Amino acid sequence: MNKVTKANANPTKGYFVSMITRDITLEDCILDLIDNSVDSAWRSEGSRPMSLGDGTDLSAYEISILASTEQFSIKDNCGGMTLDDAKEHAFSFGRPVSEQHDEYSIGVYGIGMKRAAFKLGRNIRVRSTCQDNDEDKHSFVVSIEVDGWLMNDVLPWDFDIVEGTDLDQNGVEILVDQLTAATKSAFDNPAFLQNLRRTIARDYSIHLNRGLKIFVNNSQVQGLMIKLSQSAAYEPARFNYEEIVNGENVVVEIIGGMAARPPDGIDPADNEDGDKKFGWYVGCNGRIVLAADKTSVTGWGTPDWPQWHRQYSGFIGIILFTAANAIALPLTTTKRSVDISSEIYKRARPKMREISKAWIAYTNRRKQVLEEAKKKEATENITPIPIHEVKQSPKMTLPNLTIVLKPEPQANVNYSVPITRMSELASQLGNLNMSYRDVGIKSFDYAYDDLVGEE
Repeated sequence: MNKVTKANANPTKGYFVSMITRDITLEDCILDLIDNSVDSAWRSEGSRPMSLGDGTDLSAYEISILASTEQFSIKDNCGGMTLDDAKEHAFSFGRPVSEQHDEYSIGVYGIGMKRAAFKLGRNIRVRSTCQDNDEDKHSFVVSIEVDGWLMNDVLPWDFDIVEGTDLDQNGVEILVDQLTAATKSAFDNPAFLQNLRRTIARDYSIHLNRGLKIFVNNSQVQGLMIKLSQSAAYEPARFNYEEIVNGENVVVEIIGGMAARPPDGIDPADNEDGDKKFGWYVGCNGRIVLAADKTSVTGWGTPDWPQWHRQYSGFIGIILFTAANAIALPLTTTKRSVDISSEIYKRARPKMREISKAWIAYTNRRKQVLEEAKKKEATENITPIPIHEVKQSPKMTLPNLTIVLKPEPQANVNYSVPITRMSELASQLGNLNMSYRDVGIKSFDYAYDDLVGEE
């Protein structure tokens, strides 16, 4: 019998950490940490489906982020992490498929907190205070000195959880210092922090507009409020339906309409913010994962769907996917785009296309009768309304603009030829008694078809 030896296939900590942090941006890491806090707040409110029609009040919850060249911290009062959560999955690298998941959460794979912390710096301290069903408070601390932890690859890869003092409110606090050079550079750049605020305002707009408070360096972030125009002639579409994905129920809600009038011409200064806020938005369990998209991901430039053009500015479409199990949602691991191979997303795109095509057709008609359209827009009692107040309607309603086709300018032809030649040509055209006028028209048509054709 041949001797069998084992090849070592165990991963190393250094390789594993470098792999999970390599392809994610610093901004996305911070959003991962916000996701955990938002999930905790939503769990505290009963973990129910998140739709635009849901009126859950999140005003009791706050998330505070402090970022400097010396330290990063994020602290919330969103309920905290239980000791069981900490022991079983919060500090593990991934989550077993069979493990129970938080319903209607944003997180999927269970690596967000670790990935973010390792990306930010080399010294990590996680504190949590949580109140159980018996009203007893439990607090713990997990401290990770990254360089020291990486030195030992012997399994199990675990972290020490020790009893800690209570935070001032039930929640989680994460402190990271000994920041990486890339993190220090980003936090020293006002543009990075400004863009972070802008991204938070957009991606968590549904939560922020329910009262959730998020602060970045003590400055409160105001959520983006998307509004669509509504009147007798302008009516946004809003409808929802349900799908089953691998046994999981997914609710899909689609809204689309005019957020601003289309541009009047081709002047780049006309409606300059069009490229920034118009297009399709995709949300998963309340989190916007793709915003103002004008690419093939949301259908633009695919068969029966033209490339985005400035003519279409003014249009906003939103599609929201909601599922108890986040694994059924069509989002990527970074949560900053859509998995276009997802079957539920493939089935949704034709419905998105119908809304887009209605707007495209309207703007095509509008530019042909621009003055009539502008007059109607000026006289119509148009009211911008928040998307959660849009009425249910299976399709978008837009004005029926009348296009009057102007007659093409005519050219008169007058010439003389011998009667014998005219008679011979009439005979060749099939009617010796044809009028001179008809002979002239038919001979012109014959010459035009022969020399010009369909050009």
